[in-house]
Amino acid sequence: MGFGKKTDFVTGRTLDLDKSYHNVIKPGVTATGMTCMRADELVQSGMIETPMFDQLFKADVVVADLSTSNTNAFYELGIRHALRPATTIVIAEDGMKTPPFDVNHIVIRKYHHLGEDIGFDEALRFQAVLKDAITEIMGRAPQLRQDSPVYELIDDLTPPQLAIAGPHAAAVVAAREEGNETHSSLMKQVDDAFAAGNFATAKSLLATIRSMRMAAAPGRPVDPYLVQRHALATYRSAQPDKVTAFKDAQQLLLLLEPETSNDPETLGLWGAVHKGLWAATKQPGFLDVAVRAYERGFYLRNDYYNGINFAYLLNERAAVTTDQAEAIADFVQARRVRREVLAICERWKSANPPPTAAAPPEAVAKFKIDQYWVFATIAEAQVGLEEGALGEQGLSEALLAAPFPWMSQTTKDQVDGLKVLLAESPLKKLPTG
Repeated sequence: MGFGKKTDFVTGRTLDLDKSYHNVIKPGVTATGMTCMRADELVQSGMIETPMFDQLFKADVVVADLSTSNTNAFYELGIRHALRPATTIVIAEDGMKTPPFDVNHIVIRKYHHLGEDIGFDEALRFQAVLKDAITEIMGRAPQLRQDSPVYELIDDLTPPQLAIAGPHAAAVVAAREEGNETHSSLMKQVDDAFAAGNFATAKSLLATIRSMRMAAAPGRPVDPYLVQRHALATYRSAQPDKVTAFKDAQQLLLLLEPETSNDPETLGLWGAVHKGLWAATKQPGFLDVAVRAYERGFYLRNDYYNGINFAYLLNERAAVTTDQAEAIADFVQARRVRREVLAICERWKSANPPPTAAAPPEAVAKFKIDQYWVFATIAEAQVGLEEGALGEQGLSEALLAAPFPWMSQTTKDQVDGLKVLLAESPLKKLPTG
């Protein structure tokens, strides 16, 4: 499967596949008594002696998640089907309406993904589906477990076998498990540092994790998710100063080729970095890059984050251009984008009811963070549309509900800047009759 946030370029949706793994797949597998491991955990552990292909061959069961039509996952599924005739379970989130031709005759178990997370009830449902599927398959006689189309369609094909077992298998497993625990612990510390607004710590931890990854597999392509988080922590840390932090984050993001990328997450970060550089230096080139990045990210993903920042920067550009017609065009477009953003936020609210009392604490905490950003975005959009008391009331309520102080400060700074821009509206300079 993929890991981190991945974009399905067929539907334009971006899914956090870590939520699929940690909230659905791993609990479902471990409920059967098996050990569950994902490919990136093999890399992070540094055990290059037992690479991913080795595990695709040896694993008792392989779960292949084809969500976002991830090309790596398809390739790995093909390897598994070629190596082993049986015990491969294929899953995907239900946004994949029509699987590619070569797999559309295979049983694909579907789950519902919300994008940033998976609903608590849906997570429990699909954990049970996965557990039952594994239990049922492993309960069959070996000759009845076959599910690979390769072995179904080619008669008398004999699966490959290793000549001998590795002499250090037990040591390898122990070392791998220790390495996975170290990686998991570091990532948990990263999450905690982000939540608390301790971005300098998150930056240092992510640098360590990326160094571990490069040492474990020299020459391996960069992990976009880790680079994205590293860049975010870098510019948020404002160390040693804001401009340097933004430029350091800029250099990190260049690894992801943001000028040509269609990944909305990368584009949003590229926009944020250049938005910060524009604010600090007032060099017009930074503003233009930020506008283009947020615009592309918004129209690719149709999300409120890229949208609300795109609208804000349109107002920024309207305030500094000397061409009145261009200023009016940007100002009017900003209003239209905000109306779209409001509709997106309302759809999020409808699709994401509050967690039930039985939900785990981490799910509740995640919901409160997501809900805050949605409500803060609604308030900013209302202020930008000059809806008066409605926007001010929504802003006050959102700020009071911020899970962490840095979040409310970020919102307040942007809205204060927006009010200054609105006061200089180019529409007010038009002649009146």
